[in-house]
Amino acid sequence: MKVIAFNGSPHKDGVVAAGISVIAGELKKEGIETEVAHIGHLAIHGCTDCRKCRELGRCALSGDPVNEWSGKMQSAQGIILGTPVYYGGIAGTFKSFLDRLFFPGPDMRYKIGASVVSLRRTGGIATFQQLNNYFNLAQMIITPGVYWDIIHGNTPEELSGDKEGIQIMEIQGRNMAWLIKALSAGGKEVPPPPPVTGRKRTNFIH
Repeated sequence: MKVIAFNGSPHKDGVVAAGISVIAGELKKEGIETEVAHIGHLAIHGCTDCRKCRELGRCALSGDPVNEWSGKMQSAQGIILGTPVYYGGIAGTFKSFLDRLFFPGPDMRYKIGASVVSLRRTGGIATFQQLNNYFNLAQMIITPGVYWDIIHGNTPEELSGDKEGIQIMEIQGRNMAWLIKALSAGGKEVPPPPPVTGRKRTNFIH
């Protein structure tokens, strides 16, 4: 079983990557591999609405990894989308990538999706909802959580102070693993759901 995680941050080892790593750590405990694709540093053209993808089954634009990852998504059981907040939304390069990745309509029905949103201060909920739009319109199953999938910090070191955010990512990983295994079981021998853990609370005025 495999999950593909797309890091939409310009920083390969930044806060988004750290959040993805927490989820991937929980998936690994359940025997699920995570492949991370760093996307946010690339030059990716936005969708031109040429609609040729409807004929080709892939994006007509070339020179970037959109179509490569579209093919790889087919064999994955889950997808993680991670982005920093830019002006209250998805980072621009990553949105261009996602629009062209999802619009041709790769068959993602009933695969499992999870999000990671990093920010310094605010804008996370709107960005989280934007990421989930891709999952919802692809008829994917969105991993449930105990809070919005948002982590705080400008650096991975700052993220270490967001105990609640880290726990949210851990719960996302466990819930995602359970959903993948439950669907793979086809209704037989479905594992028990992850245990409920005590909530951690992190406030940002000290």
